Amino acid sequence: MKRRWSLVVLGLGMSLGGLALAGSAAPDGYERAESILDEQVQAWEQAAEVPDQLAALRAINAEWDFMARTFLVLSLANRAIEEPALEERYLAVMDTILEDTLRSERELGQEHFLMPYGRRGGWKQGGRSLFVDGEIALMLTARRAVSPDRWGEHARIRVEIVSSELEQGLFESYPDEGWLFCHSMALAALRLHDHVEGTDHSALARSWVGRAEVELVDEQSGLLVSAFRVDGQHLDGPEGSSIWLSATNLWLVDPELAEGQYGLAKKELGRSVLGLGYAREWPTSWEGATDVDSGPIVPGIGASASSSGFALLASRAFGDQRWHRQLVRALDAADAIMAQDPELAAMADNAVGDAVILYAFSFGPLWEEVGPYS
Repeated sequence: MKRRWSLVVLGLGMSLGGLALAGSAAPDGYERAESILDEQVQAWEQAAEVPDQLAALRAINAEWDFMARTFLVLSLANRAIEEPALEERYLAVMDTILEDTLRSERELGQEHFLMPYGRRGGWKQGGRSLFVDGEIALMLTARRAVSPDRWGEHARIRVEIVSSELEQGLFESYPDEGWLFCHSMALAALRLHDHVEGTDHSALARSWVGRAEVELVDEQSGLLVSAFRVDGQHLDGPEGSSIWLSATNLWLVDPELAEGQYGLAKKELGRSVLGLGYAREWPTSWEGATDVDSGPIVPGIGASASSSGFALLASRAFGDQRWHRQLVRALDAADAIMAQDPELAAMADNAVGDAVILYAFSFGPLWEEVGPYS
């Protein structure tokens, strides 16, 4: 997730004083969100096949192609609820994305959206990925939460697959490797489906929460860990690029757990310098490795591109207005730097980063309409 947030991180490392001046307005919103929306919608409307931006992402990480689709669909669902006059257009784009995603999965297999180690065997639970199943289920159910006129059978089949996976416990996204990120997306999909169809997966959701609170909590920080084996063994600690999104999703399942995790994440990972907000990838108590999901990390302060981007979403979701404004201020400052250097702007261009930012600034109507389990 590099676009713009990589610039925030680079800027924090290079010129804090200049950034503070550039972003001194403390905005409530982000003007670039509208142009990101227009760019991504038009890309899908005009492309004969997959937009060029997503094809380029696949050369770096096939997951990014898939995740960019998910976050754009979620953004469009929110926008369609908020702007009924544009619902038909946004539903059409969601349908195009779903049609291409399901066709790709059908013809090329789930491996099409996985990193290479997902193709090496060693699966423990049948060879399906909760990463792929959960996000497809969430795209389907988000689209149907706006209008249930299409995709009913697809959604019911996928939700049945996801629920059977979660009933097995800590289901894998990669061979013997489960991710909190993916479990939270799958649980959100179940809640949206229940809202649309009148079904009830709340017992399964409560069971998952009970197990997570016993098996997936990092003892030092109290945060849920980001990766684990199917037997519950922790593979990684609490990761910023996981916990912000997961807490936001878990609000649909257990608001108390979600709010508690946000509060702990803010304490452990949330920071600001000279009025600029950023988020660490790891708590100071955990020495995690930098990977493709973390994005660049500033030495010394530990600011992470990906964690900061998802913190934009969570701070909005949990009503943390002051820190959200600080995060937006840093984002605007990064854009000011990019405006001075087209080459740097080109290096930072990334459709999945844009989709996450768009989702952060579109978030609200869908979750408010559905609400958590009672």
